[in-house]
Amino acid sequence: MIKILEKLLNLIYIKVCYFCGSQKDDALICTKCYSKIHFLPPSVNRKINNVNVYCVAIYDGIIKELVKALKYHGKKQLASVVADLLFKYFLSLNLDKKEFIILPVPIHKLRKRERKYNHMDLVAREFSILSKYKYNDKFILRIKDTKKQYNLKKQERILNIKDAFDIDEKYMPDKSQWLLIIDDITSTGTTLCEIIKLLKENGYENIIALTLATPDIWN
Repeated sequence: MIKILEKLLNLIYIKVCYFCGSQKDDALICTKCYSKIHFLPPSVNRKINNVNVYCVAIYDGIIKELVKALKYHGKKQLASVVADLLFKYFLSLNLDKKEFIILPVPIHKLRKRERKYNHMDLVAREFSILSKYKYNDKFILRIKDTKKQYNLKKQERILNIKDAFDIDEKYMPDKSQWLLIIDDITSTGTTLCEIIKLLKENGYENIIALTLATPDIWN
């Protein structure tokens, strides 16, 4: 009887690949779809304000579908897929000897009210489980409801994101702590630049940034 129940539960809770519908791997992303991701080498993709920025993959195909589904279409379960991709790449950087505080890039409260969640908060929670690092989603605040960046040129992005962030002193990590900023996409790097500038103005120097994707035009 117990074995029959176990089989029934396995059938009910089998995971289906979000991208192709395959049940073969019992995963939200199957091996075939995973192989279509254009991963970047484990090295610094760019420096922003003298901070190393690492990007996992090119923003196309499967990765583009993944970000849009998680960010705009309420597919919260895909946060675990993003976190897993970030964490596997992070391990390849050999930075895991340090103890990090994970800082997800915040969204404005109006945008959060509209979407009902910040997808990067969900990713930070999953990344925290995998890495055993603590995450802090209250320290950095988005105080300016900016326009969507992807429609803007570089100079427009800089002006759009200027002074968009602040910090909540109640949730400040120790100044000696290593900080790991995580985000979904880095293109021109203006968002990360503004956050890094804010952190450095408040005495933080031990910072790296890790993002899921970058458009190949910016490589």
